[in-house]
Amino acid sequence: MTEKLIALIDGSIYSRSVCENAAWIARRTGASVELMHVLGRRETANSDLSGSIALGARTALLEELSSLDEQRSKLAQKRGRAILEDAEEILRSAGVENVTSRLRHGDLLEEVAAAESDSRGIVIGKRGEAADFAKLHLGSNLERIARSATKPVFVAARAFRPIEKILIAHDGGPSAMKAVDHIARAPLFSGLDIRLLTVGSESADLRRRLEDAKAILKAGGHDASAEIAPGQVEKAISGVVERDGIDLLVMGAYGHSRIRAMIIGSTTAEMIRLCKVLVALFR
Repeated sequence: MTEKLIALIDGSIYSRSVCENAAWIARRTGASVELMHVLGRRETANSDLSGSIALGARTALLEELSSLDEQRSKLAQKRGRAILEDAEEILRSAGVENVTSRLRHGDLLEEVAAAESDSRGIVIGKRGEAADFAKLHLGSNLERIARSATKPVFVAARAFRPIEKILIAHDGGPSAMKAVDHIARAPLFSGLDIRLLTVGSESADLRRRLEDAKAILKAGGHDASAEIAPGQVEKAISGVVERDGIDLLVMGAYGHSRIRAMIIGSTTAEMIRLCKVLVALFR
């Protein structure tokens, strides 16, 4: 059975990048792509407006309000199908043949949880439909998915860029080690320029952790470089991303020491905000 990749699209300016990043992953791994657009309950459920209408209101008004609510629901579904059709065209134009689409109704987290068990990962945009109005904030859906997903989450930047150089932000924690092990085994990363970075003061312990990670990658056929950078974590990582022209930043969604266990307010969230590249999160 072919593994699938879930691509979450919402019609925002990030949707094209989500599709193009999903296409890159699919072409390199042979995975199929399942496009998913989830309509929230507010977009599909008919509202009971009768309780907010004053006594004496005409029945015709209630009927008109009900009709408008039904029209709104139908329009949301038509828009959702149009978004999926456009996304499917982007993927097929990029050379991905095995594409399916799902228009779902309900809670995004519940729908993703139900679909991800037999997937190889999830691709989602950094921000949602209000992206232009929330440039300093991550999308709420991204935060929820990143907290709960059991598979790798690929966070798409606004624009896709061909991926050649990968930086693994390594803190020695279990999430970072899981990321290293995954990269060592996965065909997705074959033949790419892989670099390891740990932030902190040079020490035997830090060097040992970095060399252990490097050895795992070498066993997987990757001749990775390794670097210990001094300074503040966020600035050091984003500085290397910029300096070396990194195309994909890999991080553990959870970690220890200065990389905290939660997404909100953590190094992970700051890296997603600062770096205008694809970010892969591992739990």
